[in-house]
Amino acid sequence: MSTDYLVRLEQGRERRPSEQVLDALARALDLDADAVEHLHELARPRVRRRPVTRVEHVSASLLQLLGAWDKNPAFIIDRWMDVLATNAMADALYAGLEQRENLIRLTFLNPEAKVFYTDWEKTAYFKVANLHASAGADPDDPFLPELVEDVSLRSEEFARLWERHDVRPKGHESKRFHIHGIGDMELSCETFAVNSAPGQQLIVFQAEPGSPSERTLGLLNARRP
Repeated sequence: MSTDYLVRLEQGRERRPSEQVLDALARALDLDADAVEHLHELARPRVRRRPVTRVEHVSASLLQLLGAWDKNPAFIIDRWMDVLATNAMADALYAGLEQRENLIRLTFLNPEAKVFYTDWEKTAYFKVANLHASAGADPDDPFLPELVEDVSLRSEEFARLWERHDVRPKGHESKRFHIHGIGDMELSCETFAVNSAPGQQLIVFQAEPGSPSERTLGLLNARRP
């Protein structure tokens, strides 16, 4: 691979790099599997079949499913991490927190997030890496730059993490929370893509059966709205 070709890639003048070139770059940069997939998505962006709108709607059947979970916090987010719908347990979990309408803004613009998320540094890293993964699916998204620019101007920590360009799609995670008046708990988090609404994701938390966190979650359940 010549120096001139690399310069054209960096400057955006080479728009259709081959699979061999992308794989060679991935090996040279020692990228993991998620980052390699992200690299290929950036090089082969999906053709947009409909205009992107910031107004997202959650289906009635999905809202019904959320409401049926009375012991597990669950909610729906979109590709920009806006919270579109919640159940009563999720409302109890995030009660009193400003900026909770968007998980990126909550994490980086609300000082209380560093108490709420016991492992704040880990949570912050993964949220930014998750957002990068979403960006790769649609690099021409007109709304993502607005979110990134606004939060970057108000949070040096977000700007630093965003510039790392780390990529981590949402999957199974373990999250630790501190709830005022109740205590700490660790919940496993599962993420499901909503195939009927591309970009939307269903997030569900649960505690290990018989664990102290399950008892703490029960206390949270008792004081939910």
